[in-house]
Amino acid sequence: MAYDLITMGRIGVDLYPLQTGVPLPQVTSFGKFLGGSATNVAVAAARLGRDTAVITRTGEDPFGEYLHQALRDFGVDDRWVTSVPGLATPITFCEVFPPDDFPLYFYRRPKAPDLEIDAHELDLEAIREAGIFWVTGTGLSEEPSRTATLAALAHRAKAGTTVFDLDWRPMFWSDPDAARPFYEEALRHTTVAVGNLDEVEVATGVREPHAAAEALLAAGVELAVVKQGPKGVLAVHRDGTTAEVPPLPVNVLNGLGAGDAFGGSLCHGLLEGWDLERIMRHANAAGAIVASRLECSSAMPTAEEIEAAVTAGEVR
Repeated sequence: MAYDLITMGRIGVDLYPLQTGVPLPQVTSFGKFLGGSATNVAVAAARLGRDTAVITRTGEDPFGEYLHQALRDFGVDDRWVTSVPGLATPITFCEVFPPDDFPLYFYRRPKAPDLEIDAHELDLEAIREAGIFWVTGTGLSEEPSRTATLAALAHRAKAGTTVFDLDWRPMFWSDPDAARPFYEEALRHTTVAVGNLDEVEVATGVREPHAAAEALLAAGVELAVVKQGPKGVLAVHRDGTTAEVPPLPVNVLNGLGAGDAFGGSLCHGLLEGWDLERIMRHANAAGAIVASRLECSSAMPTAEEIEAAVTAGEVR
Protein backbone atom coordinates (compact mmCIF):
# COMPACT_ATOMS: atom_id res chain seq x y z
CA MET A 1 0.00 0.00 0.00
CA ALA A 2 1.31 3.43 -0.94
CA TYR A 3 0.73 6.02 1.79
CA ASP A 4 -0.68 9.44 1.04
CA LEU A 5 1.94 10.94 3.35
CA ILE A 6 5.05 9.73 5.15
CA THR A 7 6.76 12.17 7.49
CA MET A 8 10.20 11.79 9.03
CA GLY A 9 11.49 13.66 12.07
CA ARG A 10 10.75 14.64 15.66
CA ILE A 11 8.48 12.93 18.14
CA GLY A 12 8.05 13.51 21.85
CA VAL A 13 5.70 14.20 24.70
CA ASP A 14 4.31 17.72 25.10
CA LEU A 15 3.63 18.64 28.72
CA TYR A 16 1.65 21.85 28.43
CA PRO A 17 0.42 23.89 31.41
CA LEU A 18 -3.32 23.88 31.97
CA GLN A 19 -3.02 27.44 33.26
CA THR A 20 -2.43 30.37 30.93
CA GLY A 21 -0.41 33.43 31.79
CA VAL A 22 1.46 31.54 34.52
CA PRO A 23 5.27 31.03 34.53
CA LEU A 24 6.43 27.42 34.75
CA PRO A 25 7.66 27.70 38.37
CA GLN A 26 4.11 28.52 39.43
CA VAL A 27 2.25 26.05 37.19
CA THR A 28 0.53 23.28 39.18
CA SER A 29 -1.09 21.14 36.48
CA PHE A 30 -0.11 19.94 33.01
CA GLY A 31 -1.72 18.09 30.12
CA LYS A 32 0.17 15.31 28.33
CA PHE A 33 0.01 15.23 24.52
CA LEU A 34 1.70 13.62 21.54
CA GLY A 35 4.17 16.12 20.08
CA GLY A 36 6.96 16.69 17.58
CA SER A 37 6.63 18.67 14.36
CA ALA A 38 6.83 15.89 11.77
CA THR A 39 4.57 13.70 13.87
CA ASN A 40 1.97 16.45 14.28
CA VAL A 41 1.90 16.98 10.50
CA ALA A 42 1.07 13.28 10.04
CA VAL A 43 -1.68 13.58 12.66
CA ALA A 44 -3.10 16.71 10.99
CA ALA A 45 -3.27 15.00 7.59
CA ALA A 46 -4.79 11.86 9.12
CA ARG A 47 -7.51 14.02 10.67
CA LEU A 48 -8.32 15.11 7.11
CA GLY A 49 -8.74 11.50 6.00
CA ARG A 50 -5.26 10.78 4.67
CA ASP A 51 -3.34 7.51 5.08
CA THR A 52 -0.23 8.62 6.95
CA ALA A 53 2.82 7.15 8.64
CA VAL A 54 5.79 8.60 10.51
CA ILE A 55 9.43 7.55 10.59
CA THR A 56 10.94 8.36 13.97
CA ARG A 57 12.35 6.85 17.18
CA THR A 58 11.47 6.98 20.86
CA GLY A 59 13.04 5.95 24.12
CA GLU A 60 12.46 2.45 25.45
CA ASP A 61 10.27 3.73 28.26
CA PRO A 62 6.63 4.36 29.28
CA PHE A 63 6.53 7.68 27.41
CA GLY A 64 7.56 5.80 24.27
CA GLU A 65 4.70 3.38 24.81
CA TYR A 66 2.33 6.31 25.22
CA LEU A 67 3.43 7.77 21.87
CA HIS A 68 2.74 4.50 20.05
CA GLN A 69 -0.71 4.38 21.60
CA ALA A 70 -1.43 8.02 20.72
CA LEU A 71 -0.32 7.53 17.09
CA ARG A 72 -2.65 4.56 16.68
CA ASP A 73 -5.51 6.49 18.29
CA PHE A 74 -4.98 9.28 15.74
CA GLY A 75 -4.89 6.83 12.83
CA VAL A 76 -1.18 7.26 12.05
CA ASP A 77 0.77 4.11 11.15
CA ASP A 78 3.56 3.57 13.70
CA ARG A 79 5.35 0.65 12.01
CA TRP A 80 8.50 2.77 11.50
CA VAL A 81 8.57 4.14 15.04
CA THR A 82 11.29 2.21 16.87
CA SER A 83 12.93 2.53 20.27
CA VAL A 84 16.54 3.36 21.15
CA PRO A 85 17.83 1.62 24.29
CA GLY A 86 19.61 3.98 26.66
CA LEU A 87 17.96 7.18 25.44
CA ALA A 88 14.88 8.79 26.97
CA THR A 89 11.78 9.82 25.03
CA PRO A 90 12.00 13.62 24.66
CA ILE A 91 9.74 15.91 26.67
CA THR A 92 8.82 19.47 25.75
CA PHE A 93 7.40 22.04 28.16
CA CYS A 94 5.98 25.40 27.19
CA GLU A 95 4.67 28.53 28.83
CA VAL A 96 1.43 30.02 27.56
CA PHE A 97 1.24 33.81 27.45
CA PRO A 98 -1.37 34.69 24.78
CA PRO A 99 -1.45 36.11 22.22
CA ASP A 100 2.15 35.79 21.05
CA ASP A 101 4.54 34.51 23.72
CA PHE A 102 4.94 30.74 24.02
CA PRO A 103 8.46 29.85 25.20
CA LEU A 104 9.49 26.25 24.54
CA TYR A 105 11.80 24.13 26.68
CA PHE A 106 13.14 21.01 24.95
CA TYR A 107 14.46 18.13 27.06
CA ARG A 108 16.41 16.16 24.44
CA ARG A 109 19.71 15.45 26.19
CA PRO A 110 22.12 13.75 25.93
CA LYS A 111 20.48 13.02 22.57
CA ALA A 112 16.98 12.63 21.23
CA PRO A 113 16.14 9.16 19.87
CA ASP A 114 14.66 10.70 16.70
CA LEU A 115 18.19 11.81 15.77
CA GLU A 116 19.22 8.13 15.79
CA ILE A 117 17.26 7.30 12.63
CA ASP A 118 19.65 5.19 10.53
CA ALA A 119 19.72 5.12 6.73
CA HIS A 120 20.18 1.35 6.71
CA GLU A 121 16.83 0.86 8.48
CA LEU A 122 14.71 2.96 6.10
CA ASP A 123 12.04 1.43 3.87
CA LEU A 124 13.22 3.35 0.84
CA GLU A 125 10.64 1.90 -1.54
CA ALA A 126 7.76 2.96 0.72
CA ILE A 127 9.30 6.43 0.89
CA ARG A 128 9.58 6.60 -2.89
CA GLU A 129 6.00 5.42 -3.45
CA ALA A 130 4.28 7.77 -0.98
CA GLY A 131 2.16 10.54 -2.43
CA ILE A 132 4.05 13.05 -0.28
CA PHE A 133 7.27 12.62 1.68
CA TRP A 134 7.93 15.25 4.40
CA VAL A 135 11.29 15.91 6.11
CA THR A 136 12.46 18.59 8.53
CA GLY A 137 15.50 20.75 9.17
CA THR A 138 15.92 19.29 12.66
CA GLY A 139 16.61 15.92 11.05
CA LEU A 140 19.72 17.45 9.48
CA SER A 141 21.16 18.71 12.77
CA GLU A 142 22.99 15.54 13.86
CA GLU A 143 24.16 12.15 12.64
CA PRO A 144 22.98 9.53 11.80
CA SER A 145 19.66 11.32 11.17
CA ARG A 146 21.37 13.75 8.78
CA THR A 147 22.67 11.02 6.51
CA ALA A 148 19.36 9.13 6.74
CA THR A 149 17.36 12.22 5.76
CA LEU A 150 19.57 13.00 2.77
CA ALA A 151 19.64 9.33 1.71
CA ALA A 152 15.85 9.17 1.77
CA LEU A 153 15.60 12.36 -0.28
CA ALA A 154 18.18 11.15 -2.81
CA HIS A 155 16.41 7.80 -3.26
CA ARG A 156 13.02 9.45 -3.67
CA ALA A 157 14.56 11.70 -6.32
CA LYS A 158 11.58 14.10 -6.38
CA ALA A 159 9.08 11.33 -7.09
CA GLY A 160 5.65 12.73 -6.32
CA THR A 161 5.71 15.68 -3.93
CA THR A 162 8.63 16.01 -1.52
CA VAL A 163 8.33 18.66 1.19
CA PHE A 164 11.18 20.16 3.18
CA ASP A 165 9.93 21.83 6.34
CA LEU A 166 12.82 24.18 7.09
CA ASP A 167 12.02 23.83 10.82
CA TRP A 168 14.87 25.95 12.16
CA ARG A 169 15.42 25.42 15.90
CA PRO A 170 18.57 27.33 16.93
CA MET A 171 19.06 25.26 20.10
CA PHE A 172 19.73 22.20 17.91
CA TRP A 173 22.61 23.84 15.97
CA SER A 174 25.88 25.48 16.95
CA ASP A 175 25.29 28.35 14.48
CA PRO A 176 23.19 29.12 11.36
CA ASP A 177 26.18 28.91 9.02
CA ALA A 178 26.65 25.26 10.00
CA ALA A 179 23.11 24.47 8.89
CA ARG A 180 23.05 26.18 5.50
CA PRO A 181 25.10 23.64 3.47
CA PHE A 182 22.86 20.79 4.62
CA TYR A 183 19.73 22.84 3.93
CA GLU A 184 21.03 23.57 0.43
CA GLU A 185 21.63 19.86 -0.19
CA ALA A 186 18.11 18.97 1.00
CA LEU A 187 16.56 21.67 -1.19
CA ARG A 188 18.15 20.08 -4.26
CA HIS A 189 16.03 16.97 -3.69
CA THR A 190 12.70 18.55 -2.72
CA THR A 191 9.76 19.99 -4.64
CA VAL A 192 8.20 22.11 -1.87
CA ALA A 193 9.92 24.23 0.80
CA VAL A 194 7.98 25.60 3.77
CA GLY A 195 9.31 28.02 6.38
CA ASN A 196 8.82 31.23 8.33
CA LEU A 197 10.98 34.32 7.86
CA ASP A 198 13.71 33.15 10.28
CA GLU A 199 13.83 29.75 8.60
CA VAL A 200 14.03 31.00 5.02
CA GLU A 201 16.82 33.33 6.07
CA VAL A 202 18.80 30.42 7.51
CA ALA A 203 18.23 28.40 4.34
CA THR A 204 18.93 31.14 1.78
CA GLY A 205 20.51 34.12 3.53
CA VAL A 206 17.54 36.22 2.38
CA ARG A 207 14.72 37.46 4.64
CA GLU A 208 12.47 39.59 2.42
CA PRO A 209 9.57 37.21 1.62
CA HIS A 210 9.42 37.54 -2.18
CA ALA A 211 13.20 37.46 -2.53
CA ALA A 212 13.39 34.46 -0.19
CA ALA A 213 10.77 32.62 -2.24
CA GLU A 214 12.76 33.26 -5.40
CA ALA A 215 15.93 32.05 -3.68
CA LEU A 216 14.18 28.81 -2.68
CA LEU A 217 13.01 28.30 -6.26
CA ALA A 218 16.56 28.91 -7.47
CA ALA A 219 17.76 26.29 -4.98
CA GLY A 220 15.70 23.66 -6.79
CA VAL A 221 12.15 23.53 -5.42
CA GLU A 222 8.97 23.98 -7.47
CA LEU A 223 6.89 25.63 -4.75
CA ALA A 224 8.12 28.02 -2.04
CA VAL A 225 5.84 28.73 0.92
CA VAL A 226 6.90 31.61 3.18
CA LYS A 227 4.94 32.07 6.40
CA GLN A 228 4.92 35.74 7.43
CA GLY A 229 3.17 35.57 10.80
CA PRO A 230 0.69 38.47 11.17
CA LYS A 231 1.07 39.25 7.46
CA GLY A 232 -0.19 35.83 6.40
CA VAL A 233 1.47 33.47 3.94
CA LEU A 234 3.14 33.85 0.55
CA ALA A 235 3.33 30.96 -1.93
CA VAL A 236 5.22 31.18 -5.21
CA HIS A 237 5.30 28.38 -7.81
CA ARG A 238 7.96 27.94 -10.45
CA ASP A 239 5.28 28.25 -13.13
CA GLY A 240 4.67 31.86 -12.04
CA THR A 241 1.54 31.24 -9.99
CA THR A 242 1.50 33.27 -6.77
CA ALA A 243 -0.84 33.33 -3.80
CA GLU A 244 -0.59 35.74 -0.87
CA VAL A 245 -3.23 35.11 1.77
CA PRO A 246 -3.83 37.14 4.94
CA PRO A 247 -4.28 35.40 8.29
CA LEU A 248 -7.73 34.61 9.66
CA PRO A 249 -8.85 36.62 12.70
CA VAL A 250 -8.57 34.40 15.78
CA ASN A 251 -8.35 34.70 19.54
CA VAL A 252 -5.02 32.99 20.10
CA LEU A 253 -4.71 30.67 23.07
CA ASN A 254 -1.53 28.79 22.11
CA GLY A 255 0.31 29.45 18.85
CA LEU A 256 2.35 26.26 19.09
CA GLY A 257 1.20 23.58 16.67
CA ALA A 258 -0.38 26.03 14.24
CA GLY A 259 2.44 25.47 11.75
CA ASP A 260 1.95 21.70 11.92
CA ALA A 261 -1.78 22.05 11.25
CA PHE A 262 -0.83 24.29 8.32
CA GLY A 263 1.49 21.54 7.07
CA GLY A 264 -1.08 18.76 7.30
CA SER A 265 -3.64 20.87 5.44
CA LEU A 266 -1.02 21.87 2.85
CA CYS A 267 -0.36 18.19 2.15
CA HIS A 268 -4.09 17.47 1.88
CA GLY A 269 -4.59 20.32 -0.59
CA LEU A 270 -1.62 19.25 -2.71
CA LEU A 271 -2.92 15.67 -2.84
CA GLU A 272 -6.36 16.96 -3.82
CA GLY A 273 -4.84 19.02 -6.66
CA TRP A 274 -6.40 22.27 -5.47
CA ASP A 275 -5.28 25.60 -6.89
CA LEU A 276 -2.61 27.43 -4.94
CA GLU A 277 -4.81 30.08 -3.34
CA ARG A 278 -7.33 27.51 -2.09
CA ILE A 279 -4.52 25.44 -0.58
CA MET A 280 -3.14 28.46 1.25
CA ARG A 281 -6.53 29.62 2.53
CA HIS A 282 -7.32 26.19 3.96
CA ALA A 283 -3.85 25.76 5.44
CA ASN A 284 -4.07 29.21 7.03
CA ALA A 285 -7.46 28.34 8.51
CA ALA A 286 -6.17 25.03 9.90
CA GLY A 287 -3.31 26.83 11.62
CA ALA A 288 -5.62 29.48 13.04
CA ILE A 289 -7.97 26.86 14.48
CA VAL A 290 -5.14 25.14 16.34
CA ALA A 291 -3.87 28.51 17.59
CA SER A 292 -7.25 28.94 19.28
CA ARG A 293 -6.76 25.71 21.26
CA LEU A 294 -4.33 24.69 24.00
CA GLU A 295 -2.93 21.43 22.69
CA CYS A 296 -1.32 20.53 19.35
CA SER A 297 -1.90 16.97 18.10
CA SER A 298 -5.36 16.48 19.58
CA ALA A 299 -6.35 19.98 18.42
CA MET A 300 -5.91 19.25 14.72
CA PRO A 301 -9.07 20.29 12.87
CA THR A 302 -11.41 18.30 10.67
CA ALA A 303 -12.13 19.22 7.06
CA GLU A 304 -15.55 20.52 8.13
CA GLU A 305 -14.03 22.81 10.77
CA ILE A 306 -11.54 24.22 8.27
CA GLU A 307 -14.22 24.80 5.64
CA ALA A 308 -16.40 26.58 8.20
CA ALA A 309 -13.54 28.89 9.18
CA VAL A 310 -12.73 29.67 5.54
CA THR A 311 -16.39 30.43 4.81
CA ALA A 312 -16.79 32.61 7.91
CA GLY A 313 -13.51 34.41 7.33
CA GLU A 314 -12.57 33.89 10.97
CA VAL A 315 -12.19 31.27 13.69
CA ARG A 316 -15.23 31.45 15.94
